[in-house]
Amino acid sequence: MSTTKFELSRNTFGKLILTTAEGEIFEGVTPVRAFPIQSPMISISMVLGDGREVAWIDQLNDLPESTRELVVDELEGREFMPEISHIKNVSSFALPCTWFVSTDRGETEFVLKGDEDIRRIGQSSLLISDNHGIHFLIRDMFSIDKHSRKILDRFL
Repeated sequence: MSTTKFELSRNTFGKLILTTAEGEIFEGVTPVRAFPIQSPMISISMVLGDGREVAWIDQLNDLPESTRELVVDELEGREFMPEISHIKNVSSFALPCTWFVSTDRGETEFVLKGDEDIRRIGQSSLLISDNHGIHFLIRDMFSIDKHSRKILDRFL
């Protein structure tokens, strides 16, 4: 499937308006990634509030810059998943415990309730859920620094 031809804009209320090449207008569309962790830049569906797809994006980078910026802004507003770059420390190796981490969004700490809150995604990615339901991503557990990897190994 190839990228559907469309134009994208925002109305005065900040909602996205999609206009197809045929002139159909859809108000309140939302971009949804098919593979948000493994392939965030490909396979994005533009859907209405009822879940009906009105456009498809094969490659985000194939879009004109202004359209791409609107899609990325909307995705970033909906998806909050900090990526852990370093695990500084943990309060204990017994659960629950507090993790002190560096992420792409700054320094933070969170409580890990149980082993089931660390899930493998693919061969090298991990998704860690804190006690508030926020998901933290470790994109490649094999390339993270030695200290962080040593802590991770105690929980895996």
